[in-house]
Amino acid sequence: MTLILNILWLIFGGLPMALGWLIAAALMAITIIGLPWAPAALRIAGYTLMPFGNQVQDRDTGVVSAFGNIIWFLLAGWWLALGHLILAIGWGVTIIGLPFAWAHLKLAKLSLMPVGTVIVPIS
Repeated sequence: MTLILNILWLIFGGLPMALGWLIAAALMAITIIGLPWAPAALRIAGYTLMPFGNQVQDRDTGVVSAFGNIIWFLLAGWWLALGHLILAIGWGVTIIGLPFAWAHLKLAKLSLMPVGTVIVPIS
């Protein structure tokens, strides 16, 4: 079932958002300030390609993670979250699209606060 959902996800909006994450990773990589966030953006781009069958878990975060999330939000988080929110609203108006809307909402939250999270497969 997760394979079918992931294929439908790619066709109906997952691929453009994954490209957005890749662009964010590239922009982070070419700047000195954003370089620490480039690997995380690549990891989340992979999660954006196949969100069904994986989950995001919060790790123990502290002041450093909070500061990192603030910088991320200013550099790239707000526009990625906006893209996910727009797609979630579009999918949320249909009953069939509700799983995709929920996945976009989870990714919007992740877009705002990616530092201190880890992506793990659902067992």
